[in-house]
Amino acid sequence: MLSPRFLLLRSAGSLTTRSFCSGGVSKSGRAPDMAEVRNRLREIVGASTNWSDHQQAMSERVSLSSMLAKSQSDLPVKRMKDSYLEVHLPLGSEPQLREKYLTFHNTVRFGRILEDLDSLAVLISYSHTYNQALKKSPLSIVTALVDKIDMRQHIVYPDCDIKFTGHVTWVGKTSIEAKMHMSQFHDGAYSPVLDATFVMVARDPENKRAAYVNPLKPEGPEEEKLFQEGEANKFRRVDLSTASLLKVAPADEERKIVHNLFLNTLDTKTVSFRSRLLPPNSVWMEDAKLKGLEICHPQERNIFNRIFGGFLMRKAYELGWANACSYGGCRPSLVAVDDILFQKPVEIGSLLLLSSQVCYTEGKHIQVRVHSEVFDPLTRQHNTTNVFHFTFVSDRDVPNIIPMTYGESMLYLDGKRHFNQTVEQ
Repeated sequence: MLSPRFLLLRSAGSLTTRSFCSGGVSKSGRAPDMAEVRNRLREIVGASTNWSDHQQAMSERVSLSSMLAKSQSDLPVKRMKDSYLEVHLPLGSEPQLREKYLTFHNTVRFGRILEDLDSLAVLISYSHTYNQALKKSPLSIVTALVDKIDMRQHIVYPDCDIKFTGHVTWVGKTSIEAKMHMSQFHDGAYSPVLDATFVMVARDPENKRAAYVNPLKPEGPEEEKLFQEGEANKFRRVDLSTASLLKVAPADEERKIVHNLFLNTLDTKTVSFRSRLLPPNSVWMEDAKLKGLEICHPQERNIFNRIFGGFLMRKAYELGWANACSYGGCRPSLVAVDDILFQKPVEIGSLLLLSSQVCYTEGKHIQVRVHSEVFDPLTRQHNTTNVFHFTFVSDRDVPNIIPMTYGESMLYLDGKRHFNQTVEQ
């Protein structure tokens, strides 16, 4: 579940480094490396390291259902510090590890960072639900939503150590919000790079129905504020879902925007609604797409025998970045990631189709939407699994994106909404 060689330094509360790796240190006397942590995670859920044994190991988890709590009140209350984790990624001190994170231009592959954040969020959630009396956790904890990732700085140095910290900040009955922070050691000190908020859900051993998680008790005004923010985030997500353009018509102001875009593309030499002309310094939305295909091999599986969510995020980000780069004519920087909804799991062996679309532009900013779906070549059916939203910034003004159809106009308005949310934060 976690990226190789991701170095765990400390885990406060009940889930300690010692509880993760027997003896607390590796054979070399150093803090445990991620290979050992990954093995411990497999032990927690009973997963096998070998693909040939993996399905059998997963089928044996069915018997763990009897260990699930019948209600949330049956579970002990946890504190935020019980799930606190500090994890180091030694890019500066381990050149061999650095190779995995480098781009051709000697920058850090942000897609790899997304994988690590996803892994850390799962680890934090298991820290919150950890029960020392059980050898295996009956819970299947998976990523439901990447609420937002805000970049604090655009530069991530490829040869400086990175530190991740995070803990649970809010829980519902079956869901968990985990906030994480990434900083990097440069010029003698750690400086913030990004803040991330993930929403995880707990399910039964077979990953078929929801399961209860431990309640959370904030301690002190700072933790109470974090908890209230988590509660507000939940209601904000409900409001956004209710106002989705897939469910309700655009607001009056949005309808005016669409109509003005339409009027600006009419050919004034003809009296026809069908005759359309592209305004100067503009690009039709149809011409701002980039697509990709992934065959989902067992190597990319998580500990629940599905495709790792971090892998999906990495592939979507890299396709979205490539589209923004092609559209703007230069290497863009990431501003924010938000509202990544994991609608359906991706099975091993699936054909994963990725489609990126520049859906909104403003000044130097480019809003990219990436839609992922699985395709069954036998039934010819397509099923959406994820929708990703990325905000990039270029070093120059970019052409205006122009929708032609009503459907593209809705994508434009949706992109504008996501951009506005990013700007307002």
